[in-house]
Amino acid sequence: MRSVGVEEELLLVDRASGEPRALSSAVLAAAARKEDEDLFEAELHREQLEFATRPREAMADLARDITRWRAAAADHAERLGATAAALATSPLPVSPTISSGTRHQWLADHFGLTTQEQLTCGCHVHVYVESDEEGVAVLNRIRPWLSVLVALSANSPFWQGKDSGYSSYRSRVWGRWPSAGPVELFEDAAAYHDQVGAMVATGVVRDPGMVYFDARLSAAHPTVEVRVADVCLEPSTTVLLAVLVRGLVETAARQWRAGVPPAAHPVALLRLAAWRAGRSGLDDQLVSPAQMRPVPAESAVEALFAHVRPALEDTGDLAEARDRLDRLLRDGNGARVQREVHRRTGSLREVVAECVRRTHGGA
Repeated sequence: MRSVGVEEELLLVDRASGEPRALSSAVLAAAARKEDEDLFEAELHREQLEFATRPREAMADLARDITRWRAAAADHAERLGATAAALATSPLPVSPTISSGTRHQWLADHFGLTTQEQLTCGCHVHVYVESDEEGVAVLNRIRPWLSVLVALSANSPFWQGKDSGYSSYRSRVWGRWPSAGPVELFEDAAAYHDQVGAMVATGVVRDPGMVYFDARLSAAHPTVEVRVADVCLEPSTTVLLAVLVRGLVETAARQWRAGVPPAAHPVALLRLAAWRAGRSGLDDQLVSPAQMRPVPAESAVEALFAHVRPALEDTGDLAEARDRLDRLLRDGNGARVQREVHRRTGSLREVVAECVRRTHGGA
């Protein structure tokens, strides 16, 4: 069974006002005093914090990790009058603060306002692969399905105090990076690494870590890293995302070994599918991963589930994944929850308060 790890970025917000607070350095210092310093990392802005789970095979173990690290982040922030929220963008207006450090300052110097406006929180899922060759074969075959993951995880409808009109506005902001987005098919692992090297050689990106493909080979781990998702509002959605990504990776690897070629959708269509997913979430049409034609969102989601079903059966995740998916389709993703709270209360502070509660499983 392939191991899975998750990286989540959380927003640090004031307990009273719900406004983002530039406290990552203080939270990291508090974590160090509790010997949790290896769990958390600073991100591009001081208003956010990242943690990474350990590689897990059992989804119950992954769920415990996510719940534990979210709670630990909130506990350290509480001492500073703040807390941690699984919000992919801040509903309330914010003027973000760039973190210190050579890498972050390089981004600020080279990309200007794009860097300043990147206060967004995503979720990256790592799945073990046996080799770079297998990894590139997987990347080739999961491309059409990534837009559906955007729709499932969408959790960023508000931007600078206004409804953006998107379910995942984070995905649109993230797309401003010149190296972000879907990529073409690669002939083999050598071709993949050649392209990454050529991109770094332009000087536009500093190193391979700044090649922000929607899915890529990890530079640090023997994994495929899927990077398209918003940070999910509720821990159960993060677990569902991880299950589906592992299913996609395993299904793609099996197709590769069986000689099944990848779908040859051009990048232009994949970009349109990603835009549609960011706009619609689960509340309108998506672009079908197979035919590249508009279909109801639930149809695209069910197509994804059917695609990975044999892999989920083999890992024993099928029943649990079906239950989590049914609940998500019924109750809505983070974007729908945020908009419903705002419609009911008229208050973006109440939106943040509800999201803080759901970040920790409703506790």
